[in-house]
Amino acid sequence: MKFSYAAPRRPFQWAVGLFALLLALPALAQEPPKPVPGTPPTILVMGDSLAAGYGLAADQGWVALTARRIAERKPGWRIVNASISGETTAGGSARIVAEVLRVRPAVVVIELGANDGLRGLPLRAMRHNLARMIGASQYVGAEVLLVGMQIPPNYGADYANGFERAYRDLAAHFDVTLLPFLLEPVAADRDNFQDDNLHPVAEAQPALRDHVWTALAPLLD
Repeated sequence: MKFSYAAPRRPFQWAVGLFALLLALPALAQEPPKPVPGTPPTILVMGDSLAAGYGLAADQGWVALTARRIAERKPGWRIVNASISGETTAGGSARIVAEVLRVRPAVVVIELGANDGLRGLPLRAMRHNLARMIGASQYVGAEVLLVGMQIPPNYGADYANGFERAYRDLAAHFDVTLLPFLLEPVAADRDNFQDDNLHPVAEAQPALRDHVWTALAPLLD
């Protein structure tokens, strides 16, 4: 499966202000931080409950399973999971600068937006927030994996379609890797989900790990 989106680039009204916003932040207005010698290359995961492992043991979520695979296949790399259950893109945008300066990642995985969609939050704001996260990550020299979501048409087909399209447009505009739908390998089977019908069970997590790995692994070479 191919995860990059090759649509023509087009300008966004909100993108013009992104770099001005970054430059307005004292921490990022200086020389991009360089990794500390001797520290391992790091993958920073900025996600919501789907990445934080809601309802699971600490070692059962796809991020923890990915960390185990990296220890086997990419020794020397590490994962820092800075995901928070209930996080929206606004929360991720508010935290991204501090996190990239703290972790100094080589790769940033952004898995946010599901809570925006469930609450019907404005798509324009979601795009702004994700753009800021991507911009901050690229400013410090990190590769970015943008993990998309899909939502049911509870707020109308236009909203659901615009929600999905936001990820594709951002990936094309910023030239980052896109995994279009995190839950793609498990979404069709209700038995893959906890009682809330939102969060995958432990048995479904290896499939999510494998799905993410297909897009993440090339960024580690």
